[in-house]
Amino acid sequence: MDRPWRSALYVPASNARAAEKACGLPCDAILYDLEDAVAPAEKDGARAALAAILARDHGHRARIVRINGADTPWGDADATALADLPCEGVLLPKVSGPEALDRLAARVPHPLWAMIETPAGVLGAAAIAAHPRVAGLVAGTNDLARDLGARPHPAREPLLPALGQIVLAARAQGRVALDGVYNALRDEDGLAAECAQGRHFGFDGKTLIHPAQIAAANAAFSPTGAEIDLARRQIEAHEAAEAAGQGVAVLDGRIVESLHVAAARATLAQARAIAELESP
Repeated sequence: MDRPWRSALYVPASNARAAEKACGLPCDAILYDLEDAVAPAEKDGARAALAAILARDHGHRARIVRINGADTPWGDADATALADLPCEGVLLPKVSGPEALDRLAARVPHPLWAMIETPAGVLGAAAIAAHPRVAGLVAGTNDLARDLGARPHPAREPLLPALGQIVLAARAQGRVALDGVYNALRDEDGLAAECAQGRHFGFDGKTLIHPAQIAAANAAFSPTGAEIDLARRQIEAHEAAEAAGQGVAVLDGRIVESLHVAAARATLAQARAIAELESP
């Protein structure tokens, strides 16, 4: 993962004004949507608009297009259109196994992303993440909650086993893992709490439905000043212990081993990448 994925904003490809503004927003990725956010009557027009949308200067922002499934009237045309358009990924909804990815891989040259939003998708997450063309998994928590018959809960307790399975599958294959959306647009505290929960679980970032949610996601999935300071001190302590011929370092009363140093280096690398993105 050579770029931050803290915030991935869904933008309907049918909304020309929103698509134009998205290129200037401080998100790490833009998920141009041809699926849920686009009404059936607007599907063809949204697809036709993609060429101009994707040709814009997006700076550091990754361009990912969510297409309609192959079992819909629009999926085939979506895949055909994407084959010749520039983007950093094609997101396939409701993936339940690698077979659907095989079919899409034969149609488009781009990295593939998989929506994990059904019980079958969760159970098949390991095989999906292992597909050689897959770059990342995206949790589709709204559809998953519906299919599970789960009741709404502020801490997402009914979804925690599935969320953990998605992260495990992604990490086992070195893929990006993006958390699901937060639906309450005006609930800033709830959004911050859910972003923090996703970060604690190990997600790389969060999918978003409104630009107002970007700042919270960027903050939650960025290393804090305290984490950066600790990472530096862990590396220094370990290097000092090695220079003294000691196999293990102790910092603030805690053992620092090579695994901690590897994590510390990853934290500093992420901090540097974010700093480069946010520099004028």
